[in-house]
Amino acid sequence: MGNFGIVLLAVLAFLGSSHADLVMNFYAKSCPKAEEIVLDFVKLHIPNAPSLAAALIRMHFHDCFVRGCDASVLLNSTTASGNQTEKAATPNLTIRGFDFIDRVKSLVEAECPGTVSCADIIALVARDSIVTTGGPFWRVPTGRRDGLISNATEALNNIPAPTSNFSTLQTDFANKGLDLKDLVLLSGAHTIGVAHCSSFSNRLYNFTGVGDEDPALDSEYAANLKARKCKTANDTTTIVEMDPGSFRTFDLDYYTLLTKRRGLFQSDAALTTSSTTKAYITQFLKGSLKDFYAEFALAMEKMGRVEVKTGSVGEIRQHCAVVNG
Repeated sequence: MGNFGIVLLAVLAFLGSSHADLVMNFYAKSCPKAEEIVLDFVKLHIPNAPSLAAALIRMHFHDCFVRGCDASVLLNSTTASGNQTEKAATPNLTIRGFDFIDRVKSLVEAECPGTVSCADIIALVARDSIVTTGGPFWRVPTGRRDGLISNATEALNNIPAPTSNFSTLQTDFANKGLDLKDLVLLSGAHTIGVAHCSSFSNRLYNFTGVGDEDPALDSEYAANLKARKCKTANDTTTIVEMDPGSFRTFDLDYYTLLTKRRGLFQSDAALTTSSTTKAYITQFLKGSLKDFYAEFALAMEKMGRVEVKTGSVGEIRQHCAVVNG
């Protein structure tokens, strides 16, 4: 075999321990029914609560942007450590679906104890929920491991804010290895999103601090929002559809709204302030829904690989909200 062969084996063993890549059907031997169990649960419950699909893809996004896709978003703050986890950070206070993930996890644990990570469950549930509600399919390679650390400050610093301008978004995404095309595609998930008034009310009532509207927001649309939805500047409870009229449908209307200056967030409007992102919007609108789905699928798969832990890094949590004792 020779020295080279031994060195090669050692290198491969090292790669296997910490730097292995995700693979399709990672659990084929260790838990062959895992993906089927996830899909069956989603198919059973999501049709009764279709708005959860948007909540779950958002959870996946927020997870991947902080320490990679490692289920750090699921960890509870503990009084013992005094550490506030990602859950306690402002962008995550409106996340829904923690209970849904826990229920899937308990079914998978019953089938194969200590085998399937919470990180993989989030990724699979997000995809299956979108497909079940009529949206695009994308590949979800598996083998992610669960992280041991979760920190509220990191969530605040890494999750793109609805008030972000273009350069901030570009930086936030580039920091995760995602480019401007990914930014436009992943923002397209807002086609099924809803938002709290507090995420954009500054655009209606106090954009530059002198009680003014954001000039980049269509004035007719702004007037409508003020009259019918966000009636005061400090409304924190009212929910607004991000793609009014078709927010249950995963379509291209979100991009049409952007061209009409009717994106809800500053971060939506920001996509029309760069020639590069504007060109992508035009391209998606000219193409078919099938083309958009194919592009969106690639961006989602890419996001699902951000800074993943594999091999022997991290752990397989027994309960998604706590690290193993």
